Amino acid sequence: MTTEELKNLTVAKSVDARGTACPGPLLEAKKAIGTIQSGEILEVLSADEGTKNDLPKWCNKQGNEFLGMVEENGYYKLYLRKK
Repeated sequence: MTTEELKNLTVAKSVDARGTACPGPLLEAKKAIGTIQSGEILEVLSADEGTKNDLPKWCNKQGNEFLGMVEENGYYKLYLRKK
C-alpha cells in the first residue's frame, strides 16, 4: 500500500507503544490483536527501530496481513489486518 493509502485506513484499534523498547511494541500488538475482529485493522505506534522488522515477521507467523508502515516524526505507524 502507498503511504497515502495507509494514512487513510480506518483502524479498529490503535496501540501507542512509543514508550517501550523491544519486545514491548510486539507484546502490545499481541494483546491488542485479540480485541479486534477478523478483517479489522490494528495500528501500532512505535519509536523502537526493531519493530519495523519484528512486526511483519510476527504477522507472517500468525497468518495476519502486514499492510505497511508510515514513518512519522521520530516514530513509526505500522498497520496490520487480522485474519
